[in-house]
Amino acid sequence: MQFREIVIILSLVYLVISLGEAKGEKNPLIVALGDSLTAGYGVEESFSFPGRLQKRLQEKGFPHRVMNAGVNGDTTAGGLRRIPWLLNQQPVLVILVLGANDGLRGLPIVEAQKNLEAIIKACLKQRAKVLLAGIRIPPNYGAKYTKEFERIYPHLARKYDIALIPFLLEGVAGIKELNQRDGIHPTKEGYGIVTNTVWRALESLL
Repeated sequence: MQFREIVIILSLVYLVISLGEAKGEKNPLIVALGDSLTAGYGVEESFSFPGRLQKRLQEKGFPHRVMNAGVNGDTTAGGLRRIPWLLNQQPVLVILVLGANDGLRGLPIVEAQKNLEAIIKACLKQRAKVLLAGIRIPPNYGAKYTKEFERIYPHLARKYDIALIPFLLEGVAGIKELNQRDGIHPTKEGYGIVTNTVWRALESLL
């Protein structure tokens, strides 16, 4: 295990302990497993979609606690390495938001799908519900690669009968004022829209 991954796991351990002390161990856990789009790159953690979901749940009277397991630059392979430890925390639901970095790097589509499928199967085996968030990428590697990449998510959602967010960045991607200067990561306002997108799919699963 790489030093970076050890640091991440130790940070998550601290987060779980803190949440447990603050809210009680009986509160059902939701894990948001993803990359920088989940971590909330470029904004304070409270403005990330997991941070905002925690506030939304409290406002709506739900007892759930949300773990932000987003790691900047993470891939589906990285998520697969991390999922055993995360499942040891006994989440009732996993929001799976991975694949963007695979696609941006032009990694083999078959490998990304295989990794996502393995994560889904591991979650379902532990009786954790899965909310899969679809990702779209720029056509840097050609139309064929882009279309095949996008098909991963609805295919897996149908195969395993899990909930699907067709596109995580719906209403945000490509809109200059809702994205940071890199054109990839949402601003605070953009993450607000992402939160609403996730919430519409999540609420019915609680």
